[in-house]
Amino acid sequence: MALNVSQKLIEDHLISGSMEKGEEIGLKIDQTLCQDATGTMVMLELEAMGLKYAKTECSAQYVDHNLIQADSKNPDDHLFLESAANKFGLYYSRPGNGVSHPVHMQRLAKPGKTLLGSDSHTCANGCMGMLAMGAGGIDVAMAIAGEPIYITMPEIFGVKLVGELPDWISAKDVILELLRRYDVKGGVGKIIEYYGPGLDHLSAMDRHVIANMGAELGATATVFPSDGEVKRFLKQQGRVSDWSELVADKGATYDLHDEINLSELEPLVAKPSSPGNVVSVTEVAGTPIYQSYVGSSANPGYRDFAIAAEIVKDKKIANGLSYDINPSSRQILSGLVQDSHIGSLLNAGARLHQAGCNGCIGMGQAPATGRNSLRTTPRNFPGRSGTKEDSVYLCSPEIAAASALTGEITDPRTLDFPYPKVTEQNTVNVDDSLLDDPLPKEEANKVSLVKGPNIVSIPEMDELPDELQIPVLLKVGDNISTDEILAGGSRVLPYRSNLPEISNFTYEGVDPTYVKRAKESKNSGGHAIVGGYNYGQGSSREHAVLAPRYLGLRAVLSKDYARIHWQNLINFGVLPLRFVDETNYDDLKQGQVLHFSDLRNQLLAKDTLIATVKDQNKDIELEHHLTERQKNIILEGGLINWIKEKQA
Repeated sequence: MALNVSQKLIEDHLISGSMEKGEEIGLKIDQTLCQDATGTMVMLELEAMGLKYAKTECSAQYVDHNLIQADSKNPDDHLFLESAANKFGLYYSRPGNGVSHPVHMQRLAKPGKTLLGSDSHTCANGCMGMLAMGAGGIDVAMAIAGEPIYITMPEIFGVKLVGELPDWISAKDVILELLRRYDVKGGVGKIIEYYGPGLDHLSAMDRHVIANMGAELGATATVFPSDGEVKRFLKQQGRVSDWSELVADKGATYDLHDEINLSELEPLVAKPSSPGNVVSVTEVAGTPIYQSYVGSSANPGYRDFAIAAEIVKDKKIANGLSYDINPSSRQILSGLVQDSHIGSLLNAGARLHQAGCNGCIGMGQAPATGRNSLRTTPRNFPGRSGTKEDSVYLCSPEIAAASALTGEITDPRTLDFPYPKVTEQNTVNVDDSLLDDPLPKEEANKVSLVKGPNIVSIPEMDELPDELQIPVLLKVGDNISTDEILAGGSRVLPYRSNLPEISNFTYEGVDPTYVKRAKESKNSGGHAIVGGYNYGQGSSREHAVLAPRYLGLRAVLSKDYARIHWQNLINFGVLPLRFVDETNYDDLKQGQVLHFSDLRNQLLAKDTLIATVKDQNKDIELEHHLTERQKNIILEGGLINWIKEKQA
């Protein structure tokens, strides 16, 4: 049978299950990555498991999120992560080396491999002919320990690319076009695979841009073939020996199909406050902006910064505007300096920041209250920028640079000069001095973990009781993101290794009374949360489950879930339930009490269970569709308990 690239990757790594849509499959993981906002918890989980040394082909720990050293918390955690990387046999990417996704692509990614990362944008490395997926930290910890990742066999969504991008249009407009068509749930349960003659005109980094924001579609992964362009990229990196061809067989088919004619695309913008709220730039042109921001894993390439520099070269940005440049990697920054693009940006009035995630996750560069920020980042969820009542628009580097000159959102096609031509560098400055190799196993076993005062071990989680009588402590709407459940940014993320402390920020922007009420109900059996569609979209951060679980969350009742968050709920023993009759969502009110009886037997017996609304004596039918393995994890109170029981 003719196979597409996604099917080949899955078949080559299949450990259990069958490649039938909807079946649970187990996949061998070759590589993992962690970033520091989630990695501290992963390292604590590895310690709790008693791991001696990584069992993957390649695992890496990056420091790219928590770079601001306002006090000792972040540098203390950097030392802990460095010691953990040394102890467990991981690569360690130091602060300033860059964002995990482009750095991994440059230095470690290999076509034909699987990659699991504790960051939802891990899918970006699908640009290299890899099956790259984001996951919760504990799933990544399991992969480092040699365990497979279990997912539901997705549909393969083939997107044929034809034509060639016109001037002033770039790769960001390709993925924004797909978001315009399908919104933030369009990729749920799917791997998006790109193919067709249009690929001949997209660089490896262009493909990274597109693959990165597959996460915003809710996709399991995004896959590109490993072709001559990937070979060129690896040759540029001095790693051509890592290349292998991986393309779809002639006659390969897809479960779903769409086509994008690159020649017909227009500049696009995602309006506040969703990446799926996409319109033509002409609809928002003239909107005043306070900030124009270039960088992030959603536009990490040399070209993305170089075009932003060429557009403003020998000009000045608008008065009163902040033009923020956030290099994605040290290697790319070095190239931009070498080719004088940084000089062009600075002379135009831009502000240069260190290589890292920075303002993309609210770590600095927060916009002023009531002002618009225009960004090349992947997300504009409410408050993600670090400003509570923010107004963030997403766009390409071309729109960001053009708008920096005018002080308002500008269609770059209306500028009074021709489109600057930027070509990829033939050679790059490869410098791995900030990427430490793993220690040999004998040396690693002698390393002790360095724990600062902010690192607190994971509290024990109790097993699922047979009876629950819990109030609905919070009711939320559709598309609640993990940023809204537990924010990122410079106030919150320094406590990522201190669960009791970070839990105090849970749902603060949605309901400031939630934490106080959760603490009051915790010793009485806990509580439930009711949600709408796509509950838990966005970041893979497991803290968005751990924090409410620490506060007593036992069950979420929702219309449906984002993939990673659903798995994270299971991993920490929280029941992820769906309404069989969605009108029950409308009927349930905050404060009502739900009664679950004979819960353990109900869970084991079938895919549905009954909750009784106490004051109405009304039964609500709920479904879970958990596998036998997942049921046992829930019963034990989470994956850590399940592993301990399995080992015992």
